[in-house]
Amino acid sequence: MRITLGVTGGVAAYKAAELVRRLQQEGHSVQVVMTRAAREFVTPLTFAALSGQKVITDLFGDSSGSEANLESAIEHIAVAQRTDLLLVAPATADIIAKFARGVADDFLTTLYLASTAPVVVAPAMNVNMWSHMATRENVEMLRTRGVKIVEPDEGYLACGMTGPGRLAGMEEILAAVHEVTKAQRDLEGETVLVSAGPTCEDIDPVRYITNRSSGKMGYAVAEAAARRGAKVILISGPVDLETPAGVELVDVRTSEEMHRAVVERFAEASIAILAAAVADYRPVARHAEKIKKGSAPLSISLEPTTDILAEVSKNKGSKIVVGFAAETDHVAENARKKLVSKNADLIVANDVTAEGAGFDLDTNVVTIFSRDGRDLALPKMSKSEVAQRILDEVLRLRAALPSAAPRPSSV
Repeated sequence: MRITLGVTGGVAAYKAAELVRRLQQEGHSVQVVMTRAAREFVTPLTFAALSGQKVITDLFGDSSGSEANLESAIEHIAVAQRTDLLLVAPATADIIAKFARGVADDFLTTLYLASTAPVVVAPAMNVNMWSHMATRENVEMLRTRGVKIVEPDEGYLACGMTGPGRLAGMEEILAAVHEVTKAQRDLEGETVLVSAGPTCEDIDPVRYITNRSSGKMGYAVAEAAARRGAKVILISGPVDLETPAGVELVDVRTSEEMHRAVVERFAEASIAILAAAVADYRPVARHAEKIKKGSAPLSISLEPTTDILAEVSKNKGSKIVVGFAAETDHVAENARKKLVSKNADLIVANDVTAEGAGFDLDTNVVTIFSRDGRDLALPKMSKSEVAQRILDEVLRLRAALPSAAPRPSSV
């Protein structure tokens, strides 16, 4: 795995060197990120020599005063995208507070906000700082967001006090890493088919009918599924997004192309998550030449497109099929009707007029309606977080099936 190790300022920072060595012995690639305070205890050169990689110490440029450039300015995004796990050890009270409150004032805190990878935090600090109500609240806040906290050990501290606050032992930290990474590979053996983005239905060589879908939700699902170990086939309409690492991309443009691609690849899948905003109607006839503007009103005859979700769900067997419903009114009522009429297992519904849930945003506010009667209403969160919750619900349903869908061989 590609692990980013965040080292913050405390006496226990020297123990992170041993952690790098142990992680490498397990075959992981380790990228070290140090805060300014951490450099008061251990030099970046130590970690560079151990990891064989450049140690990142500043958000812009490096500490030598070299001029910042575009590459350095967005490096935290690049590191976030290629990180499979963010491990912070030791984690000070300061870094825990910044993570909890969304403060992004250096490379490590900015990386934390930009990454969708699982996070393990191993605190180390004075006993009173660890016991302080502010720290306890911040720790619990991180726990509720899915961060794995490795509780500090009790013992004699560098400050001369005795109590909880010592960095947990190497074995405990590594066990937490193993636990998180094992949980995050829970889709290994699955093939997940994801559709994303809009379709374009041509009127003439110049004009077409489309919608406001950005594809961000579908791409977030594809990335999350790949991170969790699945083989992912992403069938995408025209979008301005990068293909997630490890994902097979199939480009389509029209609803007919989307339909054909989904049907062709559905046989390979054990899970299908159809997030694309496929046009419901298309022009009956496509004009071979551009329609000239005139003074009289223009009418265009439309015909319904194929209902892809309903078609693949007819013969899905034990495969899990997830559909989406972008609504402007009666969200719950419409979603439940769609769940039944389309024979889907889950419907992810949202009111696109709600704050934080519209088109081309990085956040969403959804309710996941399940065939077993469970309605899971989620607050506003990033589309990456929504994607993880959708996959959690898929696996919940998978576990309840009397027999899982046949999985392709991983050999």
